[in-house]
Amino acid sequence: MTVSNNIRSIIATNNSEHLCIAMLGLGSVSQIFELIKLHSTLNGPLTLKIFCVLDEHIEQLFASQQFKAMSQAGAETHLVAIAGCQRVKLNHGRLVIDFHLGDYEQQLRKQPLSNHLISHWLCTARFEAQSISQALFWQMSKHSQDNCHCLISAELPIENRQALLTLSDMVGFIAENSMSSSDPINIDNVLLMERQALRAQQFGQQAPYPIQAAESATEIAVIGGGIASASLVLSLAERHKKISVFCEDSELAQAASGNKQGAIYPLLTPDNNSLSQYFQQAYLFSLHRLNTLAANKYPIDFDLCGVLHTGHDERSRKRVQKIINGHPWNTDIAHAVDEKQSSEIAGVEINEAGIFYPLGGWVAPQDLTKASFARAQQLSDVSVQLNTQITALEKSNGGWYLINNQQRLGPYKTVVVANGKSLTRFEQTKHLQVTGFRGQVSHAPTRSKLSKLSTVLCAHGYMTPVNNALHCLGASYVKDADNLAYSPQEQVDNLHKIQHSYLDKDWNRDIDISKHSARVGVRMVTRDHAPMMGPAPDLDAIMSLYNNHQLTPASRKFWQNTPAPVHKGLYILGGLGSRGLSSGLLAAEALAAQICGEAMPLSTEFVALLNPNRMWMRKLLKGKALEVS
Repeated sequence: MTVSNNIRSIIATNNSEHLCIAMLGLGSVSQIFELIKLHSTLNGPLTLKIFCVLDEHIEQLFASQQFKAMSQAGAETHLVAIAGCQRVKLNHGRLVIDFHLGDYEQQLRKQPLSNHLISHWLCTARFEAQSISQALFWQMSKHSQDNCHCLISAELPIENRQALLTLSDMVGFIAENSMSSSDPINIDNVLLMERQALRAQQFGQQAPYPIQAAESATEIAVIGGGIASASLVLSLAERHKKISVFCEDSELAQAASGNKQGAIYPLLTPDNNSLSQYFQQAYLFSLHRLNTLAANKYPIDFDLCGVLHTGHDERSRKRVQKIINGHPWNTDIAHAVDEKQSSEIAGVEINEAGIFYPLGGWVAPQDLTKASFARAQQLSDVSVQLNTQITALEKSNGGWYLINNQQRLGPYKTVVVANGKSLTRFEQTKHLQVTGFRGQVSHAPTRSKLSKLSTVLCAHGYMTPVNNALHCLGASYVKDADNLAYSPQEQVDNLHKIQHSYLDKDWNRDIDISKHSARVGVRMVTRDHAPMMGPAPDLDAIMSLYNNHQLTPASRKFWQNTPAPVHKGLYILGGLGSRGLSSGLLAAEALAAQICGEAMPLSTEFVALLNPNRMWMRKLLKGKALEVS
């Protein structure tokens, strides 16, 4: 029986269950394509986790016409050979494929534990023999069900097959030749205890940044009507959850998500730190989501025309060069361009060296928001209540009540606060370390020279190619603004930013802002520029513990091993900042997976990066004092 036939047998036999299958080695593209087609005829959800070594073979395979044909036919995505997890969702979200690129053991060590354990491991013909080790198989066992099967390709050399069989027995996997046995399987209790000890150890390591499945996810309340809420609702609807959405505006996407055009491109750092790595994976998932919705004929204005990032003065030019020279970026993520190339890419005279993000571009956030809600309502029971401002949250034994004009809505066992600028409105969220920044985006009618602009420009300001006869430029960035009225000064500032970025160019002298056309919104920004995603921290409980455990070596150990207190059943999704289109959709998908107890497409490092309690926990883990504003 080949591995391909085993996949068919496993899926067909367990069609009603949510299976999680993992592969060591990519196998063949045709095998994955067959799996996509097979799964489309069945009803049960399936998560396929594919672990691939990041080498020239993978880069060549992802660039091959065969793989691109598979992507266009099923995935509507563009996979890039970078370390980490890239999630692809197919068959209306029922089929999830996570590509984990990099060293097998390291990728497994970084994978958070969930309730959704792997039932079958498939060792393909492309499994790298040099990666076989006892440490790898213990990591595999940690993420596996107690009765997990290990199926080994007959195409592997006999010595490799024997090594894999030996290691399978060592960790308590059911080897390939036991699949057809009707006899009961008895697994050594000592091996199971070893596996449980590994899980307990990782749960302890995850304690400061809790990962918490909902106690009941039968009906979920989501507060907010913008891109964060829409992305979460779509991810939950793909899991067939019942969702009630509460939006305070008369229409969806009326706040920051109502801009006419928003850029999609990753935030990179010279050292490619955790934030930079998260943004790359999140940005690729956003592109996948966008392309999938567009392929399903939802009306979304967008153009993946690339993004050109240049400096505008000596300091910013050095910063841009430091980013592009600081890391060997995959050219699909970013590559350097000289002065001549920048003008050729832009279609107008630029004459500035910089960075080009070839897969990026722009999208109308309001279109993407409405398309996500529309898609969610086709997939599941999703109700949207407009003109419903939630002013408070009350916890009771039955769950959470949402307060609206003295009316108590609920109770709901699970509530997500994803309401943009109002994220800190509630007693339970008021201390979240996130700040509102006013942003005015200016609209300029296109003209002959401006119409030639063919990519998004980012320098001191940004400017988009034409859409519906208008260009967007901006944006202002005013902390804690006291009003959202149109500002003539910010309108002029937006014009000057783009003109000063590219001096003495005839095309930007064509920009006309005299009609005072603009839009003002508020972006919620965190100090570290990462979104907030996860259980709502219980700050009162944290401070109570802090009073007894602070500023000593023992206190650091306490915080390293004690689960950080949270409000059970209450979750946060927000703080998307000015690049929410790039960072927010993956955060929403990860939160939906967390709520449902599934494996998240994030490393433990990214979970810590996004956790709403991170600002406090970073200090506590270092033995520093806390200050709560």
